[in-house]
Amino acid sequence: MDNNNAQADTKTSKFLSYILRHQPESIGLTLDNEGWADIGTLIKCAAKHGKRLNYALIEKIVDTNDKKRFAISADKKRIRAVQGHSAQKVDIPYQEKIPLAILYHGTASRFLDSIFKQGIVAGTRHYVHLSAEISTAIKVGQRHGKVIILKIESLRMYELGFKFHQADNGVWLTKNIPVEYMSVI
Repeated sequence: MDNNNAQADTKTSKFLSYILRHQPESIGLTLDNEGWADIGTLIKCAAKHGKRLNYALIEKIVDTNDKKRFAISADKKRIRAVQGHSAQKVDIPYQEKIPLAILYHGTASRFLDSIFKQGIVAGTRHYVHLSAEISTAIKVGQRHGKVIILKIESLRMYELGFKFHQADNGVWLTKNIPVEYMSVI
């Protein structure tokens, strides 16, 4: 794939993330309660706002996204982001899962003071995102500045009643992480 196509695909993926996770109404799109959008309606709404999409491009983005951020329904008519929503209407019914003993959270060093005062909170999103691998946490944290990796005692939290879920793309989700269950690596 040439560099121009890769850049175009990245822009399309970012557009889909923004629309399907955060601001569907910005293009006149409505998501159902589980975050699904009709693909035909998505294509039409995007076109009205200057973004050209077609089914083949959407399918390509879903299939090749390295973070597996999107899913297409079994009937191939709907699409959704698998996690990361801030849209209040969306409430995906994730299955509760027993987490690994240790999970990781990547963040920027400038957030540490706040984190060690209040714990890790979801903020505008529905969940705090955690990863099973340090390498993934590093990639996430790098997007926000000088990266810091927090080691989370997730199994201990679970045993004390905290709920954990795992999105289809492997991202671990929980509502918050109190300070006593984390340490800087």
